Amino acid sequence: MDAILVVNAGSSSLKFQIFTVSQGKLTRQIRGQLDGIGQRPRLRAFDAKGTSLFDLTFQREEVPDLPAAIDRTRTWLRSLEGFNLLAIGHRVVHGGPDYAAPTIIDHALLDKLATYAELAPLHQPNNLLPIRLAMEINPDVPQVACFDTAFHRDHPDLADFYALPLAFHREGIRRYGFHGLSYEYVAGRLRQIAPQHAAGRVIIAHLGSGASMCALLDGHSVESTMGFTALDGLPMGTRPGQLDPGVVLHLIMQKGMPAEAVSKLLYHEAGLKGLSGISNDMRDLLASKDPRAAFAIDHFVYRCALNIGSLTAALGGLDAFVFTAGIGENAPELRERIVHRMEWLGAALDPEANRAGSSLISTPTSRVALYVVPTDEELMIAGHTLRLITATH
Repeated sequence: MDAILVVNAGSSSLKFQIFTVSQGKLTRQIRGQLDGIGQRPRLRAFDAKGTSLFDLTFQREEVPDLPAAIDRTRTWLRSLEGFNLLAIGHRVVHGGPDYAAPTIIDHALLDKLATYAELAPLHQPNNLLPIRLAMEINPDVPQVACFDTAFHRDHPDLADFYALPLAFHREGIRRYGFHGLSYEYVAGRLRQIAPQHAAGRVIIAHLGSGASMCALLDGHSVESTMGFTALDGLPMGTRPGQLDPGVVLHLIMQKGMPAEAVSKLLYHEAGLKGLSGISNDMRDLLASKDPRAAFAIDHFVYRCALNIGSLTAALGGLDAFVFTAGIGENAPELRERIVHRMEWLGAALDPEANRAGSSLISTPTSRVALYVVPTDEELMIAGHTLRLITATH
């Protein structure tokens, strides 16, 4: 069977999915991941019905890093029979100012994307590593880069410019926005679920370990909480979100912290982890009775509320609000608390529908429709990959 392989590589996990292709349609056959890299490595895979196909744990030293994870995963994938690999689609977080659409990868593109590594150090190097290895191992299989920044590239200039001399914008210092593959998928699903709202003023909240919000008008991104890098906006698992740049200057100039130490602080030790001193995982914080965990949650909800107000102003009003990603889809308590702070907009939550995880969780009288829409970045990547290789062959 003809198939598309989708790869989403991070610092501590390697996710993959296989979609078969028949008459131009995609069908998910296998999904899996190797997570806990360097800590408690575990490789799992499931078929389309959720039946376990493979579940193996490794010693820490057996899978100490991403290259080792790729090698272990590739060995298992090679054992599969019956798949004719047409292409590999990859999530690439940062496309910079030049790439606003999925692109077939060559060495020149790969080198260009590597220059954006400092803008997304948690993601970009890890996104590119499996591409390089696949080029060496299967040079004849086309690979496609799908960018998290692409969905936001048609922002109006007012949204993208920083108040800096114009020369910096020409050099690429501008607001990009991220989580675009998730927003693109959810916006498409909303057109199917609620076309009357999808055509209006919508905020989508991608709330997970990485968190952001996006304002959409008629399905198009007009503003996002993230900017030049994925540090901006909402507080996240280990990232602080919005931060006065003077804090960074203070840490470097007054406290004498080297840039590398500041980078480690902002990417690995801040956010929910830094505030709570307990965990970067919202599930741990919700289960904890420690007042520091409660404060971290309160801070997260408060900052979400502030950003909702800002994005609503950008849209000139709000017709619908959508929760997605790990926290957004699976934490009804957080949804309830965020909606409570949206009551000034006329938002009214249906508690039973919220606890049940229904698609529509607002009451009939709510002036803002509230939805929960699971995201599917891998399906989005597979679709882009198939369309691009079909168009070029």
